[in-house]
Amino acid sequence: MVIVGMGEALWDMFPDGKKIGGAPANFAFHVSQLGLNSCAVSAIGHDEAGDDILDIFNQKGLDYSLSRVDFPTGTVQVTLDEMGVPCYEIKEDVAWDNIPYTSELKKLALHTKAVCFGSLAQRCPVSRATIKEFVETIPESVDPLKIFDINLRQHFYTEEIIHDSLTMCNVLKINDEELVILSRMFGYPGIDLENKCWILMSKYNLKMLILTCGTNGSYVFKPGEFSFLETPKVEVADTVGAGDSFTAAFCTAIIKGKPIAEAHQLAVDVSAFVCTQHGAMPELPEELKDRFV
Repeated sequence: MVIVGMGEALWDMFPDGKKIGGAPANFAFHVSQLGLNSCAVSAIGHDEAGDDILDIFNQKGLDYSLSRVDFPTGTVQVTLDEMGVPCYEIKEDVAWDNIPYTSELKKLALHTKAVCFGSLAQRCPVSRATIKEFVETIPESVDPLKIFDINLRQHFYTEEIIHDSLTMCNVLKINDEELVILSRMFGYPGIDLENKCWILMSKYNLKMLILTCGTNGSYVFKPGEFSFLETPKVEVADTVGAGDSFTAAFCTAIIKGKPIAEAHQLAVDVSAFVCTQHGAMPELPEELKDRFV
């Protein structure tokens, strides 16, 4: 069985050069580091930037299903504030907006144990339809995790995309700022964060909800269970990809049979380490990896 990250594959263009990016690839890379079979699903162009993505994935030993399409490979202009928090300018009409649903993807879906997808890759109809078809093809007999890592960016989301994705998923990953946006969108004003999470859990029949609040800690909600952990204080290089590593670590731990509290702690520790490194795909130290065995 395979753990799939599905959506955007692109280059993050930093002031000091480009780094491989895209939440699904970040997610799949960290899952593979932690001992499970993973696959990054996206599309790239017939261009040098696409060739470079293939080279990086091959160097990192990351399995992938990347269609080559007649659109340019995606790029994102990234600037960092004084705290290392990124701001993104995401180019439009690019390859990952046009991921085709192929026989290869159908075969992959039938062997998928977990999939992580977001809202950004659904901004265009082609990739949105492909993600929906893929998620719906995963056999329910494997008790899959269908993780919606909402990942709101710029203006690239709608109420319809969010509602449909919440209906498709059984695990929601969201941060505190995104929760405020959803609260306004769906009419939950004046309710505290925890109650908003329980409302979403109930409304969409979710197995779990993960809420991250930056330096103010993180929560995991599950029917009958609840976990809160403070965010470790570390020297931050940048926070790019930290959320993706959190999702990957939590997903891996749950699939490996760890209880909620332990899976949460592992996710916090992995994402804290990633914050101390530059770029979204640093190598994790062996002592962290060993805790997932």
